[in-house]
Amino acid sequence: MQTKAELTKVFILETVAPIFNKNGYAATSMSDITKATGLTKGAIYGNFKNKEALAISAFKFTVKRLMKHISSHLELSDSPIQKLFLISDFYGNYYDFSKKLGGCPVLNIGVDANNQNTLLLKNVKMVIEKIQDQVAAIIENGIEAGEISTEINAMQYAKRLDTMIQGAIFMTYTMDDEFYMKDTMNQIDQMIHNELKA
Repeated sequence: MQTKAELTKVFILETVAPIFNKNGYAATSMSDITKATGLTKGAIYGNFKNKEALAISAFKFTVKRLMKHISSHLELSDSPIQKLFLISDFYGNYYDFSKKLGGCPVLNIGVDANNQNTLLLKNVKMVIEKIQDQVAAIIENGIEAGEISTEINAMQYAKRLDTMIQGAIFMTYTMDDEFYMKDTMNQIDQMIHNELKA
């Protein structure tokens, strides 16, 4: 069972994570945080060293929630090639899902932190590398299973897929139009079918 302090910490993160994600690090003030949580500045700093530590924890909290959803979606099949199709299937419905998070955490915090906060940016880069490593591992498993062509460079395709997905997320949010997401996922499906499939 969680202690009162642990429950308070989770409450702060649940409340503040979408605000940081939506507004960005610089635009989120301590008064925004205290107003949203109903807690004093002292209570916030009793749980997090400073605003930066809170922002990093909030980012990790959101990403963990996102990754949990992707992982459970990928469990729908044991086949590596099917797992790749499940990734595009998940992101095909990502717009509505990510709105509940305050937007896409990787894209939002990545763009926001790029010019403002090197420590936060470092955390975003680590998440991107982890995602790409996981996709590359799926592709490598597919090569071993004989489902994916041996000619394929797993990391190159993992980076390409991730780039296409992030670009589609950016356009979908910027234009407020799911066409970009759906169309790009169809392109990815065709790429998996035509280029990766053994």
